[in-house]
Amino acid sequence: MIWRSVVGKLAITIFVLFSFVLFILSIFLLEFFKNYHISEAEKDMMQTASKVSLFADQQSDRNYIQETTELIKTPASRVAIVYPDGELWVSNTSSRDLKKFNETWIENERDLSEVIISDKKVQKEIMLPDNEMEIIIVGEPLLDNGAIFVYQSLEVIDQTEAETSKIIILAGGIALILTTFFAIFLSTRISSPLIKMREAASNLTRGEFDTKVPILTNDEIGDLAKEFNRMGMQLKFHINALRQEKEQLSSIVSSMADGVVTLNRNGDMVVTNKPADKFIENWYFENNIKVNSKELPTELNETLQLVISDEKEALREINLQGRNYVMLMTPLYDQSYVRGAVAVIRDMTEERRLDILRKDFIANVSHELRTPISLLQGYSEAIVDDIAESKEDKNELAKIIHEESLRMNRLVNELLDIAQMEAGHIKLNIEKVDLESFVQRIMKKFQGLANDNQLELSLKEDFSIPNASFDPDRIEQVFTNLIDNAIRHTSENGFVNVIVKNTENELYVAIEDNGSGIPEEDLPFVFERFYKADKSRTRNNQKKGTGLGLAIAKNIIDTHNGLLNVKSKLNQGTTFSFIIPQRNNSKY
Repeated sequence: MIWRSVVGKLAITIFVLFSFVLFILSIFLLEFFKNYHISEAEKDMMQTASKVSLFADQQSDRNYIQETTELIKTPASRVAIVYPDGELWVSNTSSRDLKKFNETWIENERDLSEVIISDKKVQKEIMLPDNEMEIIIVGEPLLDNGAIFVYQSLEVIDQTEAETSKIIILAGGIALILTTFFAIFLSTRISSPLIKMREAASNLTRGEFDTKVPILTNDEIGDLAKEFNRMGMQLKFHINALRQEKEQLSSIVSSMADGVVTLNRNGDMVVTNKPADKFIENWYFENNIKVNSKELPTELNETLQLVISDEKEALREINLQGRNYVMLMTPLYDQSYVRGAVAVIRDMTEERRLDILRKDFIANVSHELRTPISLLQGYSEAIVDDIAESKEDKNELAKIIHEESLRMNRLVNELLDIAQMEAGHIKLNIEKVDLESFVQRIMKKFQGLANDNQLELSLKEDFSIPNASFDPDRIEQVFTNLIDNAIRHTSENGFVNVIVKNTENELYVAIEDNGSGIPEEDLPFVFERFYKADKSRTRNNQKKGTGLGLAIAKNIIDTHNGLLNVKSKLNQGTTFSFIIPQRNNSKY
């Protein structure tokens, strides 16, 4: 529609305004020219009447007067002479419709009769009764009650007026055409920069902030274009700043180990990171809700309502899928209005477990040291008090004291080893080791112990490559711990198999037995410090462990970038296996 265009609105406004002014001006001009023509016609006729009157008063020859009158009058008019004796003479005319003067006109028009009676001049427009023609008539008195009347039809003036109207209308038409062209030209000049600004604004809405509006003029529109370009530059700057801040915040939230959930006042989750998504998925799983559901967890919803009502942060602990979570929810304000909240969810399971381990560690160390210290104290008091009278009894007591001191020393050394390993202070001495001699030496060390316990200790080897890279002292410690555990937990006539395989990529070792096995509920904890299964399953009760051997073995294998696994069934046997990669150990 043309009214939806600035060009159309401006052009039509200019056109209508100019047309209105031109219309009013034309009316005034036509009226002016009409009055002007009538006035000029009356003036000419009055001059003619005055000349004829003067001439008639000076001449007595009426024929001469009439001939002279025909010469001085205008062709379209008539002259009527009323002589003092009442004789009436009317001149000829070129106008066919203009009737001859009739004495009844004098009778009907008082003003005309007064020219004769009162010697008054008159100029007047009258309507003839016979043919309804409108005429202009002027009267000039003669001496001795005579009169000269000059009259002509208004059609002559109307024709002149019509010609004048044509000229005015033609000029108005030309003016309207020029005005229309000027209006369109002017509105186009004004609207062209506005159209460019509209296109540039459309580009801005699509994110094209480099769009520039050409500055074509130095007027207000040019100033508007300058400010528009400046606005685009400022928008680009602020949008880039907001984008960088948003990306920075997004990176911070994504990289956080804690879960972050941003909520609006209605409880909709606006922003979440991966830890928070994992927490929500676990909540959905526990409550049998579809993962794709957008339902807000009950604990979060209750805390959100509390934060909105109290307008302060709230702390809550949540137990979910066997894990402990602590959630801190803080309100988000829009000036003084709480528009939502942000919740930080931290998984405290490991911290709580480590706290428990710390407490258990102190209790376990105290328990492990209390027994040998009590024995040392008791047997040393027996020696001091001469309770053991014979030398053999004293030697037996001294032997027990020596064994318990060795046990305490072994416990302390193992505690130091595992502390160094967990602190990352262990240093490996990686060497190229000949597996055949290394494994055979370990097997010989335990062969006598296996024979004493009436067990079958066997070795299965498969070496694609004869050498392997590892720390021989540390790996021997792992072998010793695993084989010793297998022998201690295997009954008579049982077996302990040692399987060693070596390839270019990895060293694989497995120690399997058919001993008492480990309960399924204890398997996740066998590599923890001071963990011990039921002592009733230990065949050799005289040789008790400290509960640190498997923890040390796991740290040694982890330091080699390897993996230590256990498989066991109660009363069927246990298999400990570990893998040491060969390509990555060169970095040590």
